[in-house]
Amino acid sequence: MALYQISNGQIAIQIDSMGAELKSFKRMDTGTEYMWEGDPAYWKRTSPILFPIVGSLHNGSFLLDGKRYPMGQHGFARDMEFQLKSQDEREIWFRLVSDEETLAKYPYAFSLEVGYELQETSVVVKWKVSNPSDQELYFSIGGHPAFRCPVAKGENQEDYRIWFDTARQVSTGVIEEGLMTAEQAVCPLQDGYLQITEHLFDRDALVIERDQAHKVALVKPDGSHYLTVSFDAPLFGVWSPPGKKAPFICIEPWYGRCDAVDFDGTLQEREWGQKLAAKESFAASYQISV
Repeated sequence: MALYQISNGQIAIQIDSMGAELKSFKRMDTGTEYMWEGDPAYWKRTSPILFPIVGSLHNGSFLLDGKRYPMGQHGFARDMEFQLKSQDEREIWFRLVSDEETLAKYPYAFSLEVGYELQETSVVVKWKVSNPSDQELYFSIGGHPAFRCPVAKGENQEDYRIWFDTARQVSTGVIEEGLMTAEQAVCPLQDGYLQITEHLFDRDALVIERDQAHKVALVKPDGSHYLTVSFDAPLFGVWSPPGKKAPFICIEPWYGRCDAVDFDGTLQEREWGQKLAAKESFAASYQISV
């Protein structure tokens, strides 16, 4: 395990090789830290990579070719050591390659590369999944970055808001014990803004599907957008631990999600899952701006 840092003079980031996880994102002029610190009293992680699944599996396992494979929430990449692939002043890449350990619990050969590129006061988080084999590869991938909210000491999170780049109301899926129910809820937006309340996440993450928004910002009490996440992903989650008054909010672009409560299909049939043909690659990214 090693900690790497790159800076462009405006921002600096730190990444842990364990999970290729973003641990710190600071503005150089103000010294403001935007990433959650990973206090285990609330949540021990800061920005895990969700792979090869996003969310939880029905009955804690997936079915493939008639065999069941147990797997915990969000897969295994977040708990594995990545190797440094390349590094320069403004960009750094890490790589995780399938091995005997991964093949025993997920029988697909793969290469997962995670990159971080600095662009002025933004960091672009990049993923590349490659299929080196002669069979199709099924997977999901997602981000789970946690941002300080409130970002300034002495402020109250319930004076903050979340902004979505849509003039419409957004509908959200409802999760029960880690699985998606058939129920839908509506976020009470006012001009795109959602007020943060003590009970906003009582029913777990807000799961927003079907390309309803592609920019989400955290908003200070004075109305300024202090951090924005931009993405092309067709769905995303917004989350903070229920009932803990945790001082952070996660904005999570996803290419995949948890199983439905009544799902009884195969890995290939999981909703929002991704498929790669033999020798092909998948690339996606999202951007965090301050």
